[in-house]
Amino acid sequence: MSPSATVRGFFQRGNGSVAARQAAFAWIRNANRRERSAPLWARGFFSPRAEAEASLSVSCLPQRRSGECAAMSELALEELSAVAAIYCGKGECEVLRASETEGISFRIQTSVRGPLQTDILLKLLFSLPINYPSTLPNISVHSEQLTRTQCMAVKESLLEEAKRHFSQPMVHELILWMQENLKYIVEQVETSAGSGESMLSTKATTDDGVSTVLLHLDHMRAKGKYVKTLEKWCADLRLTGRVMFMGKMIFILLQGVKSSIKEYMILQKTSKVDVDSTGKKCKEKMISVLFKTKAQAEDRRFQTFEVKEYSTLDELQNEFEAAGLAELFTEFVLPRLK
Repeated sequence: MSPSATVRGFFQRGNGSVAARQAAFAWIRNANRRERSAPLWARGFFSPRAEAEASLSVSCLPQRRSGECAAMSELALEELSAVAAIYCGKGECEVLRASETEGISFRIQTSVRGPLQTDILLKLLFSLPINYPSTLPNISVHSEQLTRTQCMAVKESLLEEAKRHFSQPMVHELILWMQENLKYIVEQVETSAGSGESMLSTKATTDDGVSTVLLHLDHMRAKGKYVKTLEKWCADLRLTGRVMFMGKMIFILLQGVKSSIKEYMILQKTSKVDVDSTGKKCKEKMISVLFKTKAQAEDRRFQTFEVKEYSTLDELQNEFEAAGLAELFTEFVLPRLK
């Protein structure tokens, strides 16, 4: 019997319950250990084409090395294999990166029961460092049906739960935990909001000061849709700044807490935000970070996020000067306009 058929058998006997998923996960991990040398598609977890598209061939994943890092990389690969086999529907699992130096990143899309028995579509981004699980994963949470505050509360809850599984493979456990507890987290956020309290940690406002980042985009083919996406991201992440067009030049200047800037960059690099020359949706590959720094307390800050077009160099320069960023314009923007 193939691995995929075996996994389906667990779900059919357990009606897709948490216990059934746990049994399937345990079976897949044991299968991984028996057949580590085989590529994932040979084990039945991916088709050869799907594995190629996800860049999951054994050659591109961290290779075995002596010592602890090799064991940790193997654990990350095993866990990714198991999770991908369970969340094998269209769009449920997408591998974003597999690097020897930066680890493995993948996105899980799953429907979770929320308050009032409503189904909420969650997108969970897991980034596993090369020394995972001795280092906790980075986690991002996004949902069209939840507010920014609710997504942040879900993320913080997942990170707290992750600490309970330190040094053990935990991604699948975290997903199962979220499926059981999402409605309580969302309800608690709503209750706290009604009483004027905040569920969110104050760490972001005390230790995670305001940062400024300047980005350069090569082009926007689907400009209208692209800009709307940027506006939504910045609203959700509470970022301020400008998208600046002058001729064929495109600059994005953002200000916000460091964690929000980081989440924005993950979205910018992993989301299909534009289209290619054939009109097919694609990820942004032509973006560069020109400048990034932590803003000082006395620095002026943008109060809003706006999209602007400039017809002259003076207009663009005045925008930077008004924000107290004249040096930024001279050093990073002006050379690209000459």
